[in-house]
Amino acid sequence: MPDSVRAAAAWSWRLLLIGALVAATLWVVTQLKVIVVPIAVALLLTVLLTPVQRFCQRRLGMSRGLASGVALLGLLLVVAGLVTLAGQQIVSGFQELRDQAVEGFQQFTAWLADGPLKLDSVTLDSYLDQAQSALSENQSSIVSGALGAATTVGHVLAGALIALFCTFFFLLDGRTIWSWAVGLLPLRSRDRVHQAGRRGIITLSAYTRTQILVAAVDAVGIGIGAAFFVPSLALPLAILVFVGSFIPIVGAIVTGSIAVLVVLVAQGWPQALIMLAIVLLVQQIEGHILQPFLMGHAVSLHPVAVLLVVAAGSFAAGILGALFAVPIAAVLNTVVLYLHGHDKFPELGTDDRVVVRGSPQPPVVTRAEADLDEPTRRTWVGRRRAAPGQEDSPVASTEDAGDGPSA
Repeated sequence: MPDSVRAAAAWSWRLLLIGALVAATLWVVTQLKVIVVPIAVALLLTVLLTPVQRFCQRRLGMSRGLASGVALLGLLLVVAGLVTLAGQQIVSGFQELRDQAVEGFQQFTAWLADGPLKLDSVTLDSYLDQAQSALSENQSSIVSGALGAATTVGHVLAGALIALFCTFFFLLDGRTIWSWAVGLLPLRSRDRVHQAGRRGIITLSAYTRTQILVAAVDAVGIGIGAAFFVPSLALPLAILVFVGSFIPIVGAIVTGSIAVLVVLVAQGWPQALIMLAIVLLVQQIEGHILQPFLMGHAVSLHPVAVLLVVAAGSFAAGILGALFAVPIAAVLNTVVLYLHGHDKFPELGTDDRVVVRGSPQPPVVTRAEADLDEPTRRTWVGRRRAAPGQEDSPVASTEDAGDGPSA
């Protein structure tokens, strides 16, 4: 049997096994999405609120539990304030927008009757009657859809409670929870997983901060543009763009289109075209400046990779998949590279040891290092700690062969 066929067969069954594992994992996540999604949101919120918690502890002298509660309560107050302010703006501007929409619809029907289509009032009335009859015939479907929406709202509320609960305890006992999870692994893998996890959290923190900055730029740019045409709805549109921008590339386009549609209804075609130009300008700034330089530096993913990851996530899990695709890909990229010998954050070092059941986990010693005499092994381990990720020891070939870099 040729070596190429043997190699292809070896790769094939391994890839099939990995694919089956990934498919099974995705199926389990889909079945438990009411729990998995809130935990993922809680992890993002924890990364976002950790600096606030540390500030309250170190500068204000609060206990860890009180600092965690203050950080979480501050987030809730900010969100509640934004929602209240946006709701007031929507209530005050909705009536005006409704009147303008009715007037625009009347102008549109007049154009259908007097324009090149020459649709008389009888034909238009027949179309409206058909639409009303179709609505009446599908009333049961609409009711069932409303019930489904009510169930979804219930799931969202339950997920929000789980996310808040997990966020508080991640802030309070995150290290303890992580140590327990690492303690479930074999002894030989614990320290490597711990060091990889530390670097994954750094990447997740960089992604969160950068995405907030990108979303804020999108929201401010489109919000200022909307203020010239629909000042009463500029703030709600800016908040909508800010939230939507957390889905890279796609979110800002969709929310920007909503802003253009609102201006079209309120002001007409010329103003809508100007608003479209503003949205496109903001998108160009994001796509050519913010995403490549800020996001690319933060998560080390090419814009093409970001786009493909978002598309794959949206196909696999809809909006939630698009929302979490980039941070998951960024963290996996950092962790896998570290486990294969490339440390993106060598300044972190490896002195931080995870404590499992009261005992710090020792650094992993490879089989090749174990075969060396004690003075030589200490020399190579010391060099590796001083320059993590550099494989300049005589055991590099063994690590490449399958043991991987030690932490």
